[in-house]
Amino acid sequence: MANALSWPSQWFDTAQQWLFEALVQPLLFALGQASVLEDAYAATGWLLVGLLQLAVMLVVIAPLERWRPVEPLRDHAAVRTDVIYTLIHRLGLVRVVLFFATAVLWDGLFGALRTHGWQTWQLDALWPGVTDQPLLSLLLYLLVFDLLDYWIHRGQHHFDWWWSLHSLHHSQRQMTQWSDSRNHLLDDLLRDAIIVSVAQCIGVAPGQFVAIVALTQLSENLHHANLRLWFGHWGERLWISPRFHRLHHAVGVGHESLAPAGPGTGSMALGGRNFGVLLPWWDMLFGTANFEHRYEPTGVRDQLEPGADGRLRDYGRGFWAQQWRGLLRLAGRG
Repeated sequence: MANALSWPSQWFDTAQQWLFEALVQPLLFALGQASVLEDAYAATGWLLVGLLQLAVMLVVIAPLERWRPVEPLRDHAAVRTDVIYTLIHRLGLVRVVLFFATAVLWDGLFGALRTHGWQTWQLDALWPGVTDQPLLSLLLYLLVFDLLDYWIHRGQHHFDWWWSLHSLHHSQRQMTQWSDSRNHLLDDLLRDAIIVSVAQCIGVAPGQFVAIVALTQLSENLHHANLRLWFGHWGERLWISPRFHRLHHAVGVGHESLAPAGPGTGSMALGGRNFGVLLPWWDMLFGTANFEHRYEPTGVRDQLEPGADGRLRDYGRGFWAQQWRGLLRLAGRG
């Protein structure tokens, strides 16, 4: 199992070193920023991951969307906005901003905890022999982070204030592989803070963390694709398919449930189905799975039906308009 991960790791390290020395390091010297070389080297790794992801999206997923689309592309402007979100995230621009905004805070927090005797621990060390098997260790951490992502996703749909941000992601009525990164920046910041904190606490190695993030993001690109594809009865229960996740985005299915008053009232509340990110197991375990074989229109109900104020909700068209309207919703004014 160790050999299964050794050659991709060696290739990636070589490519990261080349990209850093050929592009990033000369640029930093030219800008007089030699003091951040160490952090920039780590950032180069994320940049390389993003470039590889974009290549897979263009070479593999895009042809699949053209092969068996669920619906024809009509709103090309909305898709172009999602492409902007994807480029911002995959090329590391969001991570760079978050790093400079929060690095001192996180370093200070965990430094203070270690000073008071608190130490992180390695989750994979709890089982004898796992730490000597990199692939088993990676799979263990993948399970842990996928379960964490499931509950984060449940929170995004359960709390009104969090939904006011996360609803931007669901407002895309022309869903494609590019829609995965369509998130409010505050929503991204909160989720990343939770993920990084847990990663620090359970001792996941940096290389494993990068691999988990890369695999998760690529799988999510496939899940959001405009692709009429499912994995069969048993495959659907092993890995999330585009059909399974599209139901999560379906109006009246994925982010709504009957209000506590019960059936017959016609009243809907935050809730939903199919919250899993990689594995449908958590939806099956916690009773939120919907395996119906259908492909529904996507979006949020208040885009289509007037709310209590008699108006349709506007989620914005461009990147900045969508970010601004998310802040208005969070403040109760949108």
